[in-house]
Amino acid sequence: MTASSHSDSVVVLFGATAGAYGAKLGSDERELILLVWQVVDLHSKKVGTLHKCLVKADNLELSDQCREVTGLTPEGLSKAEPLDRVLQQFSQLVSNDLKALGRSSYTFCTDGQLLIRQVLHPEASKKNLLLSDCFYSFYDLRKEFHNFYPNSAPVKDQTIQSMAEYTGFGIDETEEDFGVWQVKAMVTVIFHMLSDTCNHRFSEPETVKYKYETGPCSKSEAVDSETVIRARGLPWQSSDQDIARFFKGLNIAKGGVALCLNAQGRRNGEALVRFVNSEQRDLALERHKHHMGSRYIEVYKATGEEFLKIAGGTSNEVAQFLSKENQVIIRMRGLPFTATPEDVLGFLGPECSVTGGKEGLLFVKYPDGRPTGDAFVLFACEEYAQNALKKHKEILGKRYIELFRSTAAEVQQVLNRYMSTPLISTLPTPIIPVIPPQYTIAAGSVRDCVRLRGLPYTAGIDDILEFMGDATADIKPHGVHMVLNQQGRPSGDAFIQMKSSDRAFLVAQKCHKKMMKDRYVEVFQCSGEEMNFVLMGGTLNRSGLSPPPCKLPCLSPPAYAAFQTAAGTAVIPAEAAIYQSQALLPPTRSSQASAAAAAAAAAAAAATPAVTYYPTQAAQLYMNYTAYYPSPPVSPTTVGYITAPPAAVAAAASATHTPMLPQPGALVRMQGLPYNAGMKEILSFFQGYQLHADSILPLYNFSGQPSGEALVTFPSLDSAKKAVAERSGCLLGSHCVELCLI
Repeated sequence: MTASSHSDSVVVLFGATAGAYGAKLGSDERELILLVWQVVDLHSKKVGTLHKCLVKADNLELSDQCREVTGLTPEGLSKAEPLDRVLQQFSQLVSNDLKALGRSSYTFCTDGQLLIRQVLHPEASKKNLLLSDCFYSFYDLRKEFHNFYPNSAPVKDQTIQSMAEYTGFGIDETEEDFGVWQVKAMVTVIFHMLSDTCNHRFSEPETVKYKYETGPCSKSEAVDSETVIRARGLPWQSSDQDIARFFKGLNIAKGGVALCLNAQGRRNGEALVRFVNSEQRDLALERHKHHMGSRYIEVYKATGEEFLKIAGGTSNEVAQFLSKENQVIIRMRGLPFTATPEDVLGFLGPECSVTGGKEGLLFVKYPDGRPTGDAFVLFACEEYAQNALKKHKEILGKRYIELFRSTAAEVQQVLNRYMSTPLISTLPTPIIPVIPPQYTIAAGSVRDCVRLRGLPYTAGIDDILEFMGDATADIKPHGVHMVLNQQGRPSGDAFIQMKSSDRAFLVAQKCHKKMMKDRYVEVFQCSGEEMNFVLMGGTLNRSGLSPPPCKLPCLSPPAYAAFQTAAGTAVIPAEAAIYQSQALLPPTRSSQASAAAAAAAAAAAAATPAVTYYPTQAAQLYMNYTAYYPSPPVSPTTVGYITAPPAAVAAAASATHTPMLPQPGALVRMQGLPYNAGMKEILSFFQGYQLHADSILPLYNFSGQPSGEALVTFPSLDSAKKAVAERSGCLLGSHCVELCLI
């Protein structure tokens, strides 16, 4: 017997769990304990036998509401069959009833969406049970009733009893067992709707998607904010299919899972998920703090704008790459910069057949064409993808390669990040980074923090949270601080702010010398003052505290953006824009200039007392403090930026005797300059274009050496285009200089 969207019979189905009842059915993850059903012939209006079947749950503990409403007991349930056996019995009994009625197909009819979407599908998924096709379509009696009786109560307010009373049938709940009277009442309502005076047709059932469909998303696409959620707390290795399985029973839009990446380009344990409509989104919100494995997942509302920021793309190359649907995507990280498509295909081997050969490879590059070491690969089936994942951390050239499952949204996100963040793409107003006051770093002598020492250098925040286990619930919002060394790399240390000194003590006792990956980690209780010293450049060891240096060296920042800014805005650190950091300007800086710059920073801070500033030397992106652990209910907070007060900009410019960057006009990037090229040579190169020294900004690397690049501001867009057309590819000395309009 089969289930069909044009069936001649319906199976009226009712169920209950060991927990919440009614509108909250399934919201607490409790297991199914009761199924009641009856076959109804829509043509002859005959019915089959009414069946009631108890289900033995893995956890026989019943909520007080469940005991009161259902009258069931753990003792009675302990004698029942488990869900897989009950489903087999159900299939056989329905088949027998259909034969007796002379029918061959059926569709479920339920009281609302919850039993199918929020109970049966999630529980079957967790228990690895394969539901038959009949569970993927059903009639929602509440919707059918409201469509036929539009003056009745709204769908969300309908109940079995209210529908029966609206049609003139009274129900005495005390005369029948729980579950039995509900099914009888639903059958009565259906017969009334099928009567000659009403003649209702059941023709458009609700559907449940069999599987999640991958696909690209364009930034120009309209995404309804009422269809998007943010899932937080995901295991870092989760794929889009894992997330779709967590929301099993709900219909996710095609390409609707977007895994979020942190500043290092790694997954941060969050995802944005887009559903086909607001009804599905609202059901998804009811899965707040449901579990994926041993971890509970937080689910919050999000916006369409947030989804497009992560999943949307504009690149034709990416769109073409993702146009091959139903492919398994694998991300490769750590490729040699000289790696070619042939090298990658050779590394994967014949057992990992790449879809389309070279066309199934997408190398991630910077805007100037330099490789990032990342690539995405398409595989036609799960078997090939699994074979590829077995090569995780194998060697290509002299580097080991990391391989991970990926998604279409992650492809877009990675490409968007690399392609939209050149070294300096625009000339924004000078800015000073600040941290919102409610998330200031702790101070004081209360020992409510812990220090983790000896972390693996590859450890991220997800690893730390997993290491701390249940104690993560006691971490203050935005209370995870990782310490970088002077090269901008992980130092092996981290500080965690706990909710109290007692919690910090317990964590230190429980986690000290516990293993993380292949290393044991030392955990010490400490104070906010001690933590603050280290985060601001000082040291903490057995000998005590060593304060931060009076003048920090010019530290090399990480290769990734430490903090994200508003979309489309490239940030020049405050020291670069105002105080002539050695990162961008020659290292000829007088002590007077330094003092004047510091005074300007102090003036800026005084002018805006409502904002918390770090000390001048630590306010750069090079400070030890690198990351937050986002906690609900707010969205993950990044360092904010405010425009530097005009007075501070003017004071700094005057004190350092260096012209500020001109704002009007068009910007051109020069690449391939001789390292000894100065203002005079660059001006000569552009002779006849009405440029002056203030129009040119040579770029220096983070060692203070010339980078071979410069930014040139032209008085108009036309003059900039003319220069690019006429001078790009010309020689300066013995070097061929490339020009590009920014």
